[in-house]
Amino acid sequence: MTSTPPRLLAIAGHDPTGGAGIQADIETALAFGVHPTTVVTCLTAQDSRDVHALYPQEPEAFRHQLEVVVRDLEPDAIKIGLIGSEALVPAIVEIGDRLGAPVVVDPILKASGGAELASGVLIETLRRELLPKATLATPNLEEARRLTGRVRPEACAAELLQLGCRAVLITGGDGEGGEVVDRLWTEEGEWCFWGERLGEGAHGSGCTLSSACAALLAKGVPLVEAVGRAISWTREAIARGWRPSQGQRFPRRIRPLSANS
Repeated sequence: MTSTPPRLLAIAGHDPTGGAGIQADIETALAFGVHPTTVVTCLTAQDSRDVHALYPQEPEAFRHQLEVVVRDLEPDAIKIGLIGSEALVPAIVEIGDRLGAPVVVDPILKASGGAELASGVLIETLRRELLPKATLATPNLEEARRLTGRVRPEACAAELLQLGCRAVLITGGDGEGGEVVDRLWTEEGEWCFWGERLGEGAHGSGCTLSSACAALLAKGVPLVEAVGRAISWTREAIARGWRPSQGQRFPRRIRPLSANS
């Protein structure tokens, strides 16, 4: 008899290119043997270079979609990506509180092409309402600085932990130099994950990493181990990546069968 796979609820934006957003969450979950359920926060007009416009969902429609899918398929973990509007945050917080499942928040504030994806009001709402509920937050350094007003990664992480995040992973892919270091902080300490910088990065790399963390948490993997395995797997997916156009490379997420282990 086939066992029932763990379930991941991905709450994120729709990327028509398939490189990031909900599509990245779906591919990543499937690669880890986890069943993806999804609720879209907003449609986007975007290509592999940048986001050109956001079209957030109407809050009541969004809330109804969450309620229906969660009632039927209760998730083992929740991943939250692009939100697009502060009006959607209360429904997300309510669902997270009700379920009590691990919550991974990828606070997407700006597209890799430069487009702003979060207003000042949304950033403050994330700080006040959503980040305090996070089992794990996965900002890059620029996002961590905008969320906290701090400069040094250690200070950013300390403030996010003080807000209520159980763990903070500040990724280093947007930095410079030949090496990348992703740094994880919890109340118990700090862990560093070193790796080689892989060219100019990849479209959807942050979505991929946060979804991999959430998928492993859905499978019951302890947090620090889940983060380390997710980072390693994401780097492999980026290294195998491909370039569909003149924009950024896309990670190749669903190729390796070994991800199901």
